[in-house]
Amino acid sequence: MSASGPGWVRAESRRSSDGTMLTVRPYTLALEGATYEGSVAILRESKVVAERTLTADDGHPQRRGGERLMPAVAECIMEAGLKKGEIARIVCGSGPGSFTSLRVAGSVAKGLAAGYGVELYAVSSLLLTVTGAQPSLPIGEYLSVLDAMRGEFFATRIVLRPEGVANQLEPPALLSAEQLADLAERERALRIIGPGQEIDAHPHARGVAPVLAAIIEAGPVNLASWEPDYGRLAEAQVRWEAAHGRPLRA
Repeated sequence: MSASGPGWVRAESRRSSDGTMLTVRPYTLALEGATYEGSVAILRESKVVAERTLTADDGHPQRRGGERLMPAVAECIMEAGLKKGEIARIVCGSGPGSFTSLRVAGSVAKGLAAGYGVELYAVSSLLLTVTGAQPSLPIGEYLSVLDAMRGEFFATRIVLRPEGVANQLEPPALLSAEQLADLAERERALRIIGPGQEIDAHPHARGVAPVLAAIIEAGPVNLASWEPDYGRLAEAQVRWEAAHGRPLRA
């Protein structure tokens, strides 16, 4: 995915009950849940006007993130002063990442899209790590990684170019810790970004802002059938299949 800078998102219009054409401010509600540090952001056009970061501070990150996501959405909507009908779209980080956190964020995003009667868009969580980093990153090539458990990482190359263009060069791949270390040794100019990495950063919903135009251009997902890209099976399913010697059917 690429986008040329923050750019302006075209305002939308609707007709009032008396036939007058009204301009609706194009607010976007963005959610991200690929890690236990989830996030929410409200954008007016391509500018972030409210955001929240959900950190686990009670020793139960899965429960904490799930419980706090909807209150964080409500806080952002209140802070931005949004009124009913002003949200134009929902954007959700699509993963890969934590199965539980992605499932919660994806479910919330789908519910909000259905409730507001708007379309749902998806964007790579690995891209949001780079575009959502604070302070903003200099132009160059990055390897965006997220923990895939079992000693492995989801990884993809992201290039930041002048004027805010962000390109994900390849689909996410699984790398072992040894492969990641070897890559870092062989390509010293390649900067590794992710939780606990050289550049310590999580994917963040505010990262939707610089790539919003490209997200919209790519089109919405099918609300009924869309699921996040979990990257791999849940740990519980892996254990079940190992114990029973056969795939677990839904």
